[in-house]
Amino acid sequence: MIRLCFKGQVYFTLNSCYIYSILVYLHTFFNKIISMYAVVEIAGQQFKVEKDQKVYVNRLEGKEGSKISFDNILMLDNSGKIVVGDPVVKGASVEAKIVKHLKDDKVIVFKKKRRKGYKVKNGHRQALTQIIVENILEKAAKAKVKAKTETSKSDAPAKKVAAKKPVAKKVAAVKKPAVKKAATKKTVTKK
Repeated sequence: MIRLCFKGQVYFTLNSCYIYSILVYLHTFFNKIISMYAVVEIAGQQFKVEKDQKVYVNRLEGKEGSKISFDNILMLDNSGKIVVGDPVVKGASVEAKIVKHLKDDKVIVFKKKRRKGYKVKNGHRQALTQIIVENILEKAAKAKVKAKTETSKSDAPAKKVAAKKPVAKKVAAVKKPAVKKAATKKTVTKK
């Protein structure tokens, strides 16, 4: 028990359980690591992702171990600096790696109409892909990469482009309507 006193007067008293919770709160508050996160749209769903986070998304095309990149970044937060897209943040991307393809737990779908003898029981397992986020790139990072590629392209000798010859337009042949044949009448003999 701790008592806070000033000039012999007790202002408040704390039990040990309260002291522990206050210390835990102060520890988490001062040791909080502010990291970068992004809100990204993957396979029609929105996810809040951070670096090295594992995410389960609807089945994606690609083999296990392959790397993929998502360009539909709706929002970025880099240590309190928030960038909101309109509708997406231009130049930003999230790089991820496919860990494995799997199926979700079974969901039972049971339909019944009372007094009619109608019962249907179905099961469903959703196909999922587990990905791990490797990197979140802002537009500044992509701009540097583009600038490097542009400088390397400008250093290369310029190639001469041959002038294109004008192509003569072909006149389409006029189609004639198809001629209908007259139906022949069959004679029926009576016996």
